Amino acid sequence: MIFGWAGAAWPQGADGYPSHPIRIVVPFTPGGSTDVLARAIGQELTRAWGQAVVIDNLPGAGGSIGADKVAKAPPDGYTLLMGHIGTLAVNPSLYPRLPYNPVKDFAPVAWVARVPNVLVVHPSVPARTLQELVALAKAKPGSLNYGSGGNGSAANLATEYLKLQTGTSMVHIPYRGTAPAVTDLLGGQLQLMFTGLPALVGPIKAGQLRALAVSSPQRLDALPDVPTVAESGYKGFEADQCYGVVAPAGTPPAIVARLNAQINQALSAPELKQRLAAEGAIATPQPPEVFGKLIASEIARWKPVIGSGRVKVQ
Repeated sequence: MIFGWAGAAWPQGADGYPSHPIRIVVPFTPGGSTDVLARAIGQELTRAWGQAVVIDNLPGAGGSIGADKVAKAPPDGYTLLMGHIGTLAVNPSLYPRLPYNPVKDFAPVAWVARVPNVLVVHPSVPARTLQELVALAKAKPGSLNYGSGGNGSAANLATEYLKLQTGTSMVHIPYRGTAPAVTDLLGGQLQLMFTGLPALVGPIKAGQLRALAVSSPQRLDALPDVPTVAESGYKGFEADQCYGVVAPAGTPPAIVARLNAQINQALSAPELKQRLAAEGAIATPQPPEVFGKLIASEIARWKPVIGSGRVKVQ
Protein backbone atom coordinates (compact mmCIF):
# COMPACT_ATOMS: atom_id res chain seq x y z
CA MET A 1 0.00 0.00 0.00
CA ILE A 2 1.28 3.46 -0.89
CA PHE A 3 0.27 6.30 1.38
CA GLY A 4 -0.01 10.00 0.61
CA TRP A 5 -0.76 11.67 -2.70
CA ALA A 6 0.64 9.13 -5.12
CA GLY A 7 -1.48 8.85 -8.23
CA ALA A 8 -3.41 12.07 -7.52
CA ALA A 9 -2.97 15.76 -8.28
CA TRP A 10 -0.53 17.31 -5.85
CA PRO A 11 -2.22 19.60 -3.31
CA GLN A 12 -1.77 23.34 -3.54
CA GLY A 13 1.68 24.31 -2.35
CA ALA A 14 3.52 21.36 -3.89
CA ASP A 15 3.30 22.46 -7.53
CA GLY A 16 6.77 22.71 -9.02
CA TYR A 17 8.46 20.92 -6.12
CA PRO A 18 11.25 20.04 -6.34
CA SER A 19 12.73 22.61 -8.71
CA HIS A 20 16.35 22.29 -7.54
CA PRO A 21 18.56 19.82 -5.65
CA ILE A 22 17.51 18.48 -2.26
CA ARG A 23 19.96 18.03 0.61
CA ILE A 24 19.59 15.11 3.02
CA VAL A 25 21.72 15.62 6.11
CA VAL A 26 23.16 12.48 7.67
CA PRO A 27 24.33 13.43 11.19
CA PHE A 28 26.97 10.68 11.24
CA THR A 29 30.06 9.64 9.29
CA PRO A 30 29.72 7.78 5.97
CA GLY A 31 29.34 4.01 6.04
CA GLY A 32 26.91 3.55 8.92
CA SER A 33 23.28 2.46 8.73
CA THR A 34 21.93 6.02 8.60
CA ASP A 35 24.21 6.84 5.69
CA VAL A 36 23.36 3.62 3.80
CA LEU A 37 19.62 4.26 4.06
CA ALA A 38 19.90 7.95 3.16
CA ARG A 39 21.81 7.16 -0.01
CA ALA A 40 19.29 4.49 -1.01
CA ILE A 41 16.38 6.92 -0.60
CA GLY A 42 18.32 9.72 -2.30
CA GLN A 43 18.92 7.57 -5.36
CA GLU A 44 15.23 6.75 -5.63
CA LEU A 45 14.15 10.40 -5.30
CA THR A 46 16.68 11.44 -7.94
CA ARG A 47 15.40 8.73 -10.29
CA ALA A 48 11.77 9.73 -9.75
CA TRP A 49 12.10 13.50 -9.90
CA GLY A 50 15.21 14.12 -11.99
CA GLN A 51 16.66 16.39 -9.31
CA ALA A 52 19.93 15.67 -7.57
CA VAL A 53 19.73 14.60 -3.94
CA VAL A 54 22.93 15.52 -2.12
CA ILE A 55 23.92 13.52 0.96
CA ASP A 56 25.65 15.79 3.48
CA ASN A 57 27.43 14.02 6.36
CA LEU A 58 27.61 16.30 9.41
CA PRO A 59 28.73 14.13 12.37
CA GLY A 60 29.22 15.12 15.97
CA ALA A 61 27.60 15.18 19.42
CA GLY A 62 25.63 11.98 18.89
CA GLY A 63 24.02 13.37 15.75
CA SER A 64 22.97 16.63 17.41
CA ILE A 65 25.10 18.88 15.21
CA GLY A 66 23.53 17.72 11.95
CA ALA A 67 20.04 17.56 13.43
CA ASP A 68 20.29 21.11 14.74
CA LYS A 69 21.38 22.36 11.30
CA VAL A 70 18.22 20.91 9.77
CA ALA A 71 15.99 22.17 12.58
CA LYS A 72 17.16 25.71 11.81
CA ALA A 73 17.06 25.38 8.00
CA PRO A 74 14.39 27.08 5.88
CA PRO A 75 11.17 24.99 5.97
CA ASP A 76 10.92 24.66 2.21
CA GLY A 77 11.45 20.93 1.68
CA TYR A 78 14.98 21.29 0.32
CA THR A 79 16.83 20.41 3.54
CA LEU A 80 15.90 17.12 5.18
CA LEU A 81 17.32 14.97 7.95
CA MET A 82 17.74 11.21 7.89
CA GLY A 83 17.07 10.78 11.57
CA HIS A 84 17.22 7.70 13.71
CA ILE A 85 16.59 6.56 17.25
CA GLY A 86 19.52 8.56 18.62
CA THR A 87 18.87 11.94 17.07
CA LEU A 88 15.09 11.77 17.44
CA ALA A 89 14.45 9.75 20.61
CA VAL A 90 17.58 9.38 22.72
CA ASN A 91 19.22 12.79 22.62
CA PRO A 92 16.40 14.61 24.49
CA SER A 93 17.19 12.52 27.59
CA LEU A 94 20.93 12.34 27.00
CA TYR A 95 21.74 16.02 26.46
CA PRO A 96 20.35 18.42 29.10
CA ARG A 97 20.85 21.40 26.76
CA LEU A 98 19.92 19.87 23.45
CA PRO A 99 19.68 22.73 20.91
CA TYR A 100 16.60 21.27 19.20
CA ASN A 101 13.35 19.59 20.22
CA PRO A 102 12.68 16.51 18.04
CA VAL A 103 8.93 16.81 18.50
CA LYS A 104 8.48 20.58 18.13
CA ASP A 105 11.29 21.46 15.70
CA PHE A 106 10.67 18.81 13.03
CA ALA A 107 7.84 17.78 10.75
CA PRO A 108 7.75 13.97 10.39
CA VAL A 109 8.01 13.02 6.72
CA ALA A 110 8.48 9.27 6.38
CA TRP A 111 9.37 6.24 8.48
CA VAL A 112 11.95 4.63 6.21
CA ALA A 113 13.06 1.46 7.92
CA ARG A 114 13.38 -0.62 11.01
CA VAL A 115 16.88 -2.00 11.41
CA PRO A 116 17.46 -4.79 13.90
CA ASN A 117 20.76 -4.68 15.75
CA VAL A 118 23.08 -7.65 15.40
CA LEU A 119 25.45 -8.76 18.13
CA VAL A 120 28.80 -9.68 16.58
CA VAL A 121 32.14 -10.71 17.99
CA HIS A 122 35.65 -10.82 16.59
CA PRO A 123 36.67 -14.39 15.65
CA SER A 124 39.25 -14.35 18.45
CA VAL A 125 36.46 -14.29 21.05
CA PRO A 126 35.80 -17.89 22.21
CA ALA A 127 32.01 -17.54 22.22
CA ARG A 128 29.69 -18.96 19.59
CA THR A 129 26.38 -18.16 21.29
CA LEU A 130 25.02 -15.32 23.38
CA GLN A 131 24.94 -17.63 26.39
CA GLU A 132 28.64 -18.35 25.98
CA LEU A 133 29.41 -14.63 25.63
CA VAL A 134 27.47 -13.86 28.81
CA ALA A 135 29.33 -16.60 30.66
CA LEU A 136 32.66 -15.22 29.42
CA ALA A 137 31.75 -11.67 30.45
CA LYS A 138 30.70 -12.82 33.92
CA ALA A 139 33.83 -14.91 34.37
CA LYS A 140 36.05 -11.96 33.44
CA PRO A 141 34.15 -8.72 34.25
CA GLY A 142 35.42 -5.71 32.30
CA SER A 143 37.67 -7.77 30.03
CA LEU A 144 35.52 -7.33 26.91
CA ASN A 145 35.48 -4.05 25.00
CA TYR A 146 32.55 -3.10 22.78
CA GLY A 147 32.48 -0.29 20.25
CA SER A 148 29.76 2.08 19.13
CA GLY A 149 29.26 5.16 16.98
CA GLY A 150 29.48 7.34 20.09
CA ASN A 151 28.06 7.91 23.54
CA GLY A 152 24.27 7.69 23.31
CA SER A 153 24.34 6.06 19.88
CA ALA A 154 21.92 3.26 19.08
CA ALA A 155 24.72 0.72 19.47
CA ASN A 156 25.65 2.14 22.87
CA LEU A 157 22.02 1.97 24.02
CA ALA A 158 21.41 -1.53 22.69
CA THR A 159 24.54 -2.90 24.36
CA GLU A 160 23.84 -1.21 27.68
CA TYR A 161 20.29 -2.56 27.55
CA LEU A 162 21.75 -6.03 26.89
CA LYS A 163 24.15 -5.60 29.81
CA LEU A 164 21.27 -4.70 32.11
CA GLN A 165 19.28 -7.71 30.98
CA THR A 166 22.20 -10.16 31.29
CA GLY A 167 23.90 -8.72 34.36
CA THR A 168 27.24 -8.40 32.63
CA SER A 169 30.08 -5.87 32.68
CA MET A 170 31.72 -4.77 29.44
CA VAL A 171 33.73 -1.65 28.61
CA HIS A 172 32.31 0.88 26.15
CA ILE A 173 34.70 2.40 23.60
CA PRO A 174 32.91 5.25 21.77
CA TYR A 175 33.93 6.29 18.25
CA ARG A 176 33.04 9.17 15.95
CA GLY A 177 30.72 7.05 13.86
CA THR A 178 29.96 3.39 13.22
CA ALA A 179 32.42 2.84 10.38
CA PRO A 180 35.63 3.49 12.38
CA ALA A 181 34.31 1.29 15.19
CA VAL A 182 33.71 -1.56 12.74
CA THR A 183 37.23 -1.06 11.35
CA ASP A 184 38.76 -1.50 14.81
CA LEU A 185 36.51 -4.48 15.51
CA LEU A 186 37.77 -6.14 12.33
CA GLY A 187 41.32 -5.39 13.43
CA GLY A 188 40.79 -7.00 16.83
CA GLN A 189 41.08 -3.81 18.88
CA LEU A 190 37.48 -4.43 20.02
CA GLN A 191 35.86 -7.71 20.94
CA LEU A 192 32.23 -7.06 20.07
CA MET A 193 29.55 -4.70 18.74
CA PHE A 194 25.76 -4.64 18.84
CA THR A 195 24.71 -2.39 15.98
CA GLY A 196 22.60 -2.24 12.82
CA LEU A 197 23.11 -4.99 10.25
CA PRO A 198 23.66 -2.68 7.23
CA ALA A 199 27.08 -1.76 8.60
CA LEU A 200 27.94 -5.39 9.44
CA VAL A 201 26.43 -7.53 6.70
CA GLY A 202 29.56 -7.54 4.54
CA PRO A 203 32.01 -8.65 7.25
CA ILE A 204 29.52 -11.24 8.55
CA LYS A 205 29.05 -12.83 5.15
CA ALA A 206 32.80 -12.72 4.55
CA GLY A 207 33.41 -14.60 7.79
CA GLN A 208 35.33 -11.70 9.34
CA LEU A 209 32.84 -11.35 12.21
CA ARG A 210 30.69 -13.91 14.00
CA ALA A 211 27.01 -13.06 14.54
CA LEU A 212 25.57 -14.34 17.83
CA ALA A 213 22.08 -12.81 18.08
CA VAL A 214 19.67 -10.24 16.65
CA SER A 215 17.61 -7.70 18.58
CA SER A 216 14.33 -8.13 16.68
CA PRO A 217 11.35 -10.27 17.79
CA GLN A 218 11.87 -12.56 14.78
CA ARG A 219 14.92 -13.88 12.97
CA LEU A 220 16.13 -11.96 9.93
CA ASP A 221 15.80 -13.25 6.38
CA ALA A 222 19.37 -12.05 5.82
CA LEU A 223 20.64 -14.16 8.76
CA PRO A 224 18.19 -17.05 9.13
CA ASP A 225 20.55 -19.14 11.27
CA VAL A 226 21.18 -16.41 13.85
CA PRO A 227 18.79 -16.58 16.83
CA THR A 228 17.12 -13.61 18.46
CA VAL A 229 18.19 -12.40 21.90
CA ALA A 230 14.80 -13.59 23.15
CA GLU A 231 15.42 -17.07 21.75
CA SER A 232 18.78 -17.04 23.48
CA GLY A 233 17.19 -16.91 26.92
CA TYR A 234 16.15 -13.28 27.42
CA LYS A 235 12.44 -13.20 26.71
CA GLY A 236 10.87 -9.92 25.68
CA PHE A 237 14.17 -8.34 24.63
CA GLU A 238 13.80 -5.98 21.67
CA ALA A 239 16.11 -3.14 20.66
CA ASP A 240 15.69 -2.39 16.98
CA GLN A 241 16.78 0.89 15.43
CA CYS A 242 14.23 3.05 13.64
CA TYR A 243 15.14 5.42 10.81
CA GLY A 244 13.13 8.09 9.08
CA VAL A 245 13.10 11.41 7.30
CA VAL A 246 12.08 14.65 8.97
CA ALA A 247 11.95 18.23 7.72
CA PRO A 248 12.11 21.54 9.59
CA ALA A 249 8.90 22.39 11.41
CA GLY A 250 6.70 24.62 9.29
CA THR A 251 7.43 22.81 6.04
CA PRO A 252 4.21 23.06 3.97
CA PRO A 253 2.00 19.99 4.51
CA ALA A 254 1.67 19.61 0.74
CA ILE A 255 5.43 19.22 0.35
CA VAL A 256 5.57 16.79 3.28
CA ALA A 257 2.79 14.80 1.61
CA ARG A 258 4.62 14.70 -1.70
CA LEU A 259 7.86 13.58 -0.09
CA ASN A 260 6.03 10.97 1.94
CA ALA A 261 4.23 9.59 -1.10
CA GLN A 262 7.40 9.36 -3.18
CA ILE A 263 9.48 7.79 -0.41
CA ASN A 264 6.71 5.29 0.37
CA GLN A 265 6.40 4.45 -3.30
CA ALA A 266 10.12 3.71 -3.39
CA LEU A 267 9.92 1.64 -0.18
CA SER A 268 7.00 -0.37 -1.57
CA ALA A 269 8.88 -1.28 -4.75
CA PRO A 270 10.13 -4.89 -4.69
CA GLU A 271 13.62 -3.86 -5.83
CA LEU A 272 14.26 -1.49 -2.92
CA LYS A 273 12.56 -3.76 -0.40
CA GLN A 274 14.86 -6.58 -1.45
CA ARG A 275 17.88 -4.30 -1.39
CA LEU A 276 17.09 -3.17 2.14
CA ALA A 277 16.25 -6.70 3.30
CA ALA A 278 19.58 -7.96 2.00
CA GLU A 279 21.24 -5.49 4.36
CA GLY A 280 18.99 -6.31 7.32
CA ALA A 281 16.71 -3.29 7.00
CA ILE A 282 12.94 -3.70 6.93
CA ALA A 283 11.08 -1.11 4.85
CA THR A 284 8.28 0.63 6.77
CA PRO A 285 6.13 2.82 4.45
CA GLN A 286 3.69 4.72 6.65
CA PRO A 287 1.95 8.13 6.76
CA PRO A 288 3.86 10.99 8.42
CA GLU A 289 1.68 10.93 11.54
CA VAL A 290 2.60 7.30 12.25
CA PHE A 291 6.28 8.21 12.23
CA GLY A 292 5.51 11.15 14.51
CA LYS A 293 3.83 8.86 17.04
CA LEU A 294 6.77 6.47 16.84
CA ILE A 295 9.22 9.26 17.72
CA ALA A 296 7.15 10.19 20.79
CA SER A 297 6.86 6.58 21.95
CA GLU A 298 10.59 5.92 21.50
CA ILE A 299 11.45 9.01 23.57
CA ALA A 300 9.35 7.57 26.40
CA ARG A 301 10.80 4.08 25.93
CA TRP A 302 14.49 4.96 26.18
CA LYS A 303 14.26 7.65 28.87
CA PRO A 304 14.39 5.08 31.73
CA VAL A 305 17.41 3.31 30.20
CA ILE A 306 19.30 6.58 30.02
CA GLY A 307 18.05 7.62 33.44
CA SER A 308 19.52 4.48 34.96
CA GLY A 309 22.92 6.10 34.57
CA ARG A 310 24.27 3.43 32.23
CA VAL A 311 24.46 5.82 29.25
CA LYS A 312 26.36 9.08 29.60
CA VAL A 313 27.83 11.77 27.36
CA GLN A 314 31.52 12.33 28.00
